[in-house]
Amino acid sequence: MTNASKLSAASAFQDHILGSVSRTFALTIPQLPSGLSHVIANAYLLCRIADTIEDEAALDSERKAYFQRYFSDLILGRRDVDEFMHKLLPLLTASTLDAERELVANTDKVLTLTHSFTRAQQQALYHCISVMSRGMSRFQQGIDLAGLPAMQDLDEYCYFVAGVVGEMLTDLFCQYDQHMAGKRSRLMHLAPSFGQALQMTNILKDVWDDRERGVCWWPRQLFAEHGIDLQQLENQRKSSGFTPALEKLVGIAHGHILNALQYTLLIPRSQTGIRNFCLWSLALAVLTLQNIHRNPMYQNSQDIKVRRKRVQQIIALSRLFARSNLAIRGLFRRARKGLPLQPVTQVKLPADNYQASRAPATVVKSA
Repeated sequence: MTNASKLSAASAFQDHILGSVSRTFALTIPQLPSGLSHVIANAYLLCRIADTIEDEAALDSERKAYFQRYFSDLILGRRDVDEFMHKLLPLLTASTLDAERELVANTDKVLTLTHSFTRAQQQALYHCISVMSRGMSRFQQGIDLAGLPAMQDLDEYCYFVAGVVGEMLTDLFCQYDQHMAGKRSRLMHLAPSFGQALQMTNILKDVWDDRERGVCWWPRQLFAEHGIDLQQLENQRKSSGFTPALEKLVGIAHGHILNALQYTLLIPRSQTGIRNFCLWSLALAVLTLQNIHRNPMYQNSQDIKVRRKRVQQIIALSRLFARSNLAIRGLFRRARKGLPLQPVTQVKLPADNYQASRAPATVVKSA
């Protein structure tokens, strides 16, 4: 098969699998300019492979760390992708979705596209996956129904699995648009909040699904302060302290959404595709938080799912007002009315442990 044929097959697979592994990103990524959408769709699939390794219950922390390191090396072309697939696929159990299994089985196609991008784009993707993978490996050790020790630990976890994605997106956006590049430092300061806003919303939404597979990402210190033992959460959710503790987490997620909205309004008005990509995700997060706020006794993610009609309204309003900062602020002010709000801080991580991967020595030469 020629290089052109391989790229065509890889592109077709990417278009096919994206909708199977994420309905949300299958909706938002195509809003991006063509010079960005292909790269960011690929970046999402890379993150999803890393996430599939993290979520596989049959893998112990040592094996997960092994496959995460292996996968990071694949992005640099340092390891054999066929061997990676041959080793990992038989270890995936029924806990891994069929679409995720199909994605892992086609890791070679995903990487074919990755290695066709520019050097700078590959560097952005490699940095994201390597930091994410090492962070995931760190948090896999000892995580159970007791939750994370404290809010700082949740902040750090959210950085590793989502905040670094915000940084990667910012890097790719700034490579694409010179006006955004001129605001790079301000955007990078807010970028982790963009990721954490979405990740915390998912952690709140999916808590009962996560607990079914034996994990909990909520901070036990915060809940202990309200008399709640996370190990007994199913039995204590009707206790008087549960809703105040939950509301504090909702408030922190809300704080990150405000930072993420500020991030979005820094994007040039002419880049309506990038703005819509951000706005749709943030609007869905706000409406999900409102559903949690109104129904703290939800029993699963379906109880607080944003309905299709509301999603269609988000899309219509965003397309209509994407160029107007005033209108966007007004729409979000209305959407988040009544939500609790907590101050947030940006996570600061030791540079020697996690930032060294920002500039890899080699990347695969672009096709």
